[in-house]
Amino acid sequence: MNKYIPRILEKKMMDYLEVFPVVGITGPRQSGKSTMLKSMFHNNFRYVTFDDYRYISQFNDDPEKFMSIYNDKVIFDEVQNVPNIFSYIKRLVDKDRRNGRFILTGSAQFSMLTFITESLAGRIGLLSLLPFQYQEIINSDITPSQFQGCYPSVVINNYAESRSWYDSYLETYLVKDVRAISNIGDLTDFRRLLKMLASNCAQLLNYSHYSNALGISVPTVKRWVSILEASYIIFLLPPYYKNYNKRITKSNKLYFYDTGLVSFLTGVHSQLIYEDGPLAGPIFENYVVSEIKKQLKHSGSFYDLYFYRANNSLEIDLLIDKGLSKDLIEIKSTSTFKPSMIKPIEKIFQKNDTGYLLYQGDEMPYTKNIKIWSYQKFLSA
Repeated sequence: MNKYIPRILEKKMMDYLEVFPVVGITGPRQSGKSTMLKSMFHNNFRYVTFDDYRYISQFNDDPEKFMSIYNDKVIFDEVQNVPNIFSYIKRLVDKDRRNGRFILTGSAQFSMLTFITESLAGRIGLLSLLPFQYQEIINSDITPSQFQGCYPSVVINNYAESRSWYDSYLETYLVKDVRAISNIGDLTDFRRLLKMLASNCAQLLNYSHYSNALGISVPTVKRWVSILEASYIIFLLPPYYKNYNKRITKSNKLYFYDTGLVSFLTGVHSQLIYEDGPLAGPIFENYVVSEIKKQLKHSGSFYDLYFYRANNSLEIDLLIDKGLSKDLIEIKSTSTFKPSMIKPIEKIFQKNDTGYLLYQGDEMPYTKNIKIWSYQKFLSA
């Protein structure tokens, strides 16, 4: 039996149980939600999974009796499969507002949020568990995770048969999650879109480009992209402008939560193909940005992520808005530093900001507030 690897989200999970009657955890399939909760609460919470049709039948046949049995200290896994349960949980919580009564998990963010908004607003604290982040696998060889991904099952098995795992994962996702969220008539076109998005990771998202290439309407492309967002396959990074309104009128950049899926969809099945192929730079950028995204999610941080692009083509890969200050981050897959790499940061750098060049080389001195770091140092800080 594989040894359990503690998750960084555990601390925030315990904090939320102290202040909310219900805690909800969303995240992609196979990110480790059930494993984490069983490890943390096997002695004091009962576990019910609605991936098991028997529990679904028990609830649907007699919900009042079911909830009289499972009315406190219960983990309801894949709760979106029984949407009517949310109103029953609301009723129980309104009768007894003690904190830490229920833990709900789901793999479909959109479904969970819809039901929560309707029934549990003000009663639930929401968290997200994503695939392993850098600090959780730092004792292993970190290099393969850049292109082979960070899903627990893949990492724990040392990436053995990772392509078979991703093939199975994709089929399960398409059959279970996509069809559950939306009625997509042609999964072939949806799969083609997914492959095209993977080959354009860390790039601007142009809906018209995919519409023309696939022969489907722009609204359909937008709907399918929203489904991929809701099921934690991709996330979008908006541009940063001092004029806030411009943030919602310009194109976003596209990233995948897990670069292993990008590699599987684009045929990157070895480190040599990864390092020598045309996607080396985009996959590495996607990897670093997704790692930072995971760190913020798992720590419960509310910092916002953007990219910066000016009309004069000045661009910075990642901007972390901290309110009174910003982190300006350039990401390069090279191991060799060149002064030109830091120029975009210097051009927009302001007092209180911190600039970083993250690459695969060694740390080098630069200035007090602009740092040249290896990506490993930044991700482990």
